[in-house]
Amino acid sequence: MTTATQTDVAHYIEKAHEIAALLADVGDRIDTERRIPEEITNRMADEGLFRLLIPKSLGGAELAHPDFRKIVSIFAQADGSAGWCVNQNNVFSTNSARVPEETAQEVWTVQRNVVTNGPPMPYTRADVVDGGYRISGRWNFSSGIPHATWVAALTPVYQPGQSEPSEMRTMLLPKGEVNVLDVWNVGGLRGTGSHSFEIEEAFIPAARSYPTTAGSREPGPLYYIPTTLLFCSGFATVALGAARAGLDSAIELAIGKTQMGRETTMRDESTTQRMVGEAEATWNAARAFLDESTNSMWEGVCRNRDLTTEERIRVRLSSTHAIRQAAKVVDIAYTLCGSSAIFAVNPIQRKFQDVHAITQQIQGRPTHYDTAGQFYLGLEPGGIF
Repeated sequence: MTTATQTDVAHYIEKAHEIAALLADVGDRIDTERRIPEEITNRMADEGLFRLLIPKSLGGAELAHPDFRKIVSIFAQADGSAGWCVNQNNVFSTNSARVPEETAQEVWTVQRNVVTNGPPMPYTRADVVDGGYRISGRWNFSSGIPHATWVAALTPVYQPGQSEPSEMRTMLLPKGEVNVLDVWNVGGLRGTGSHSFEIEEAFIPAARSYPTTAGSREPGPLYYIPTTLLFCSGFATVALGAARAGLDSAIELAIGKTQMGRETTMRDESTTQRMVGEAEATWNAARAFLDESTNSMWEGVCRNRDLTTEERIRVRLSSTHAIRQAAKVVDIAYTLCGSSAIFAVNPIQRKFQDVHAITQQIQGRPTHYDTAGQFYLGLEPGGIF
């Protein structure tokens, strides 16, 4: 295996803690500017924190997945948007093992290069032309586009004279060649800067594209894990990290706060004690299930360079469940804070918004429970896993 050594892992964890401390001090700025400050994303890039899942053959860290999730959690507890971007931009970079090698060298060997991506709108299309493709359309939810240098545009491809697409391909082009649309006016995960982008009649060389069915050139186990499972388990880690930070802030407030008309602090009240106990149980149970399923996935792919349906289903189920349970935890924390929770200066406000934004994303949809239920009932499971 060519994954990073424990010395490498310790180095990245140390750097993550250092930068997380900076993020914790600029939360208001992140929300206001709807992006992670450029001086921080530059440092993240310089420290290799956007290159954690890139193959060693391209100069990346190629971390083991459990080690990568530790770093995502560090960032998520400091700032949900930062944790989201660390997961999004790193997971997408695993496609460096699937693009043509010349393109991988062009895009993913440059230290500060970061690729963002987003799903296409219905009218988006790529037409086959001599030497490549001519594409036009719009793509939404491009997390991290303020600090990205390249964009990846998933696009249906049309052969000459055909009215139906023949395949789906991802097209890569420098961010300077697209029109970024400032549309990210949202309540939670504001700092992800998940704006949209448009492309009009751009030529993409064939070498800067790859089909969604492309296999990996790399032998490492990381590149045998479907990106959908890397995304969902990483975003579940973000949700749990943000919920953990929110609960910790509520506990800190309860220790010192005396409610109006009471003589004792909140922590001396049985209602507070019960709510904190329930929140801790909920959070730890969700984390344990996610840890167990993702660790089993990693062990399975290291052993077999493949995953069983059950291994995939368990990661999907535990990820969705962690996201939904994180919302319950942050709801308890929000309730504990009482009227203090509604003020922007209270850390729980941002954590509450961030976690609930994650529940609305595709990885948090309750329909993923249906997929797991179908499997355990002996049916053919539908859905994404």
